[in-house]
Order: sequence, then C-alpha cells, then structure tokens
Amino acid sequence: MTEPAPEQPQQSPLTDSTAHLLARITDQLGAQLSLVSRNGTRRPMHRTRHPDRPAADGGTSTPALVAVAHGSRDPKALRTVLALLDLVRDLRPGLDVRLGHIELNAPLLPDTLDGLRGAEAVLVPLLLGRGHHVKRDLPAAAAAAPGVRTRIAAPLGPHPLLVEALYGRLVEAGWDAADHGGRHAAVVLAAAGSRDPDSAQDTRRTARLLAERLGVPVVPAYASATTPTVPAALRALAARGRHRAFVASYFTAPGRFASACADAVPHRAAAPLGAHPAMARLVLHRYDQARTAITPADAVSLLASA
Repeated sequence: MTEPAPEQPQQSPLTDSTAHLLARITDQLGAQLSLVSRNGTRRPMHRTRHPDRPAADGGTSTPALVAVAHGSRDPKALRTVLALLDLVRDLRPGLDVRLGHIELNAPLLPDTLDGLRGAEAVLVPLLLGRGHHVKRDLPAAAAAAPGVRTRIAAPLGPHPLLVEALYGRLVEAGWDAADHGGRHAAVVLAAAGSRDPDSAQDTRRTARLLAERLGVPVVPAYASATTPTVPAALRALAARGRHRAFVASYFTAPGRFASACADAVPHRAAAPLGAHPAMARLVLHRYDQARTAITPADAVSLLASA
C-alpha cells in the first residue's frame, strides 16, 4: 500500500473528507497487520511492485486470467483444458485463473465475465492463430461485459513454446531422434482450418518452426475450411518418398476435428497439445504480455514479434 505523502509546511488544515479517508486507510492497514492465519504465520501485505511482475500473493491488484477455450462435445476436451489450467495455477500460485468457453461447454465466456464485475481480467485465448474467434468473438464478449475491465491477449500461436509441446507429443507418438534429417520421415501439422488468411499464415509459420526443430519437411493440413486435407498431405509426402510420416495434432484439446485428423494415420498420430508444461508456460507468457502492454490493442499485435 502506498503511504500518504509527508506533511508539508504551511499546509492548509485537513478537510473533513480528507481526515475521514486517512482514518479509513489507517483502519485498513491495522486490519491487514492483524490478519494472522491459524498456524500463526502472518498473511503477507500487498506490496508496491514492478509493473512487469505479478503480485507475489496474487492480490486483487493483479488481473484475473480468463482462459478462453472453444468448447467441444467431446468430454475429454473439458478435462484436458481443466488439467492445463491446473498446471498454470501451479506455475503462478495465487493468480485468479478462470475458464470461459466460446460455445458448447459451460461456463460460457459471458457467464465467467459476469462473475468478475468490478474487477480486471486478461482474456487469454486457448486458440492457436488469428481467426474469427480472436478477432470478432472475444472483442464482442468483452464489449458486452462493461462491468469488467478487460484486455485480450494474443492467441497461443505461433510461438517456440508451441513447437516444444508439439515435439514432446510427437516423441510420445513414436518420433525418434534417428528420424531427424531422415530421407523418409516427414510431419503433417494438422490444424482445424480457417478462411482467415492470418490464421493460415500463423499455421504455416508454426510448420516452419517445427521443421527447423525436426530437420524434416512439415506440411500444414486442415480439417475444414481450406486445403490440403490431412490424407491429401500424406499422399503428397508419400509420392516424394516420405513414407514415415507423422501427424502432429495442432489442437489445444481433443475434439471432432482432432480425432478426424488422427484417424488418417492412427499408428503415428500425436495427441493434442493439452496439458503440456510448455503450454502452461505459454498461457502465462501471453497473459503477462497483455497485462503489461501499453494499450489493450497492443496485446494482440504482439503476436507478430512473439
């Protein structure tokens, strides 16, 4: 808590309202000092902190992190997102972490924001590129919740931490160090697909980053909206002699599209990104970027330099 400024000479007497305010501050300070937990340890007071660092105790001055998931009828999707958010909480104890869905699952984003009236929140989309949901749905939801001061973070991708998570899932699916630079190996980066050119650009950029990591071709493919499809990409790679092809699941959580992509090559299909430690670190990275941006609009624009 910031202390009142030192008394200056020749200052006019305090008004009744000022005296009342100082009395309230004194009372609150005394109450904080007297808060002692049952085990005898003192609860830490809120401290003045550097703007780029979170409050050490997750105090009310720190905006809530609202993770925004798409939603799915697959029950594994919700369990996966909840597990990811548990990792986020482990990394940042005391931070208020909440979940809101765009559709299909509760809680829906408007309901989550309604529970934060009078507070501040950073919306972190658990989405992997700049598409309709990031550009339209999230700003609309924020505008419809005037009781909450909101900032919208950039989507999770592209980013090197996503590549770390993709690599980890591929290793789980059987990718071997001997495949690095192999003449017969390749990867199809299976994404949901979008008609938005920015979304396609983000997917292609992630494919290039993953190709650099693996030393083999990585071809983007899509479950909807655009081409090539995953089976078509696999056939094209096979025609080039790349018969040992894996499918990297470019999905945050399980769902209809993720399952359809994995079915194209079930014996070499990686699991969705899900509750991977790199994903949890990336969620917090996007949160911190948005929280410290000069203006809310800067948050999404940071994607270009991530």
